[in-house]
Order: sequence, then C-alpha cells, then structure tokens
Amino acid sequence: MRQIILDTETTGIDPSEGHRIIEIGCVEMIKRRPTGNHYHQYIQPEREVEESAIEVHGITNEFLADKPVFATVAAEFLEFIKGAELVIHNAPFDVGFINHEFAKLGSQWGTVLDHCTVLDTLAMARKMRPGQRNSLDALCRAYHIDNSNRTLHGALLDSEILAEVYLAMTGGQRLLMLDAEEEKEGGEQEVVRPLSKDRPPLSVLLPTAEELAAHQAYMEMVDKSAGGESLWRKLESN
Repeated sequence: MRQIILDTETTGIDPSEGHRIIEIGCVEMIKRRPTGNHYHQYIQPEREVEESAIEVHGITNEFLADKPVFATVAAEFLEFIKGAELVIHNAPFDVGFINHEFAKLGSQWGTVLDHCTVLDTLAMARKMRPGQRNSLDALCRAYHIDNSNRTLHGALLDSEILAEVYLAMTGGQRLLMLDAEEEKEGGEQEVVRPLSKDRPPLSVLLPTAEELAAHQAYMEMVDKSAGGESLWRKLESN
C-alpha cells in the first residue's frame, strides 16, 4: 500500500471565508516504510495571512510574496498524491481546504476522494484513547516520539512527525521487533534460558475498558486494511 502522510498550513481556519492553503507537506510510505520521497511546497495565497495564523505557523505575507500560486503547482501535487491513501491528522480540515482549491480551478479537478482514500488519525486516536487529549503533541508524548524541533507548526515537519505517530499507533511494537531482528543478523545468537519449574504462577491482568476500546479500534483498522474480516478477527471469534 502506498500512503501519503499529509499536512497543510493556511491563511486562517475556514475556506468558506476565503482562506487559502499556503504550505503543503507530504511524506511517502510504501508498505509502512518511509521511502525518503516527499512533496513540499509554499504557496502564494493571493490574500493576506491572518495574524492569528502567523502566530501558529510563523509564515508571513512577506515570505510568501514570491511563491507560486496554487494553480501552477496543482497538477504536480495531484500527481504526487493520486491513488494513495492520505493519512491526515484532523482530515476534514486539510481535505476541506484542498477541495476548496480544486473547486477554484474548475469542476474537472473533482475532490480529494475522487483521487485518493483518506485515513483520519485524529478519529482513530479518539477511538483508541477515549477521553484523552489527542492533538499531535499529545500523541507524541503518549508514544514517546521526539518533537522538540516543533516550536512552530510546519507542514513538512508535522507530516514527518505524524508518520512516526501513525506507525506507533498501528503496530509500532511489531516494527521495533523487526528492526531488532535486522540488527542481530550476522551477530551472536541470544541464549534461550528456560524458566524454572518452581517459579510462582504468573498473575493474570484483565484489560481495562479503555484498553478493550483501543483493541477494538485497532482491529477495525486491520479489517479495513484487509478489505474484510481479518484473520485475527476470525481467530478471536473462535
């Protein structure tokens, strides 16, 4: 599966009020592995950036003055994302702005869903972590991901961070095990020591309601990726 981790920065919060995209950042992953291929573009929005938005991302009107308008980069951007699954934190926001930009170019451009599928990591996090803060910064803390370079929002940096968060949310432990196995190739074999027969019985810890909800959300994601009921789900039902 080809996935594009995507983020945008904008002049304000509502495209229906004429706000526009000023930065797009995309990171490509194939089979859950970052490829090193990315798309990054600053855009002249043909309007002023609100001061409240500048305080968030630090992108000024002066900086954007000589950047291309969306119409001149739209074809290249669409070619990069076409056919992929877009992974976006709070997808309705970014998708709404991209659709607004496409609409300004004409109906022949369609919408994001005409070209891609979309996975919203904010919606996923809310299912996995009900009642908790699920901003990108909060998820970085929860999954121990370093975002110390994120003093301001930036589309490409946020996409790179979201890629790490997404992998941690959807099987990071398995990836760490695979990485460890790769590091051990060609090295010394670990010694397997059997446990003593006289050891006390292991305690059984039952999952909490929150953990059960997180498991259910993860299994739904696996089913979606499998295009139906996954093998894990079948084993659970047995």
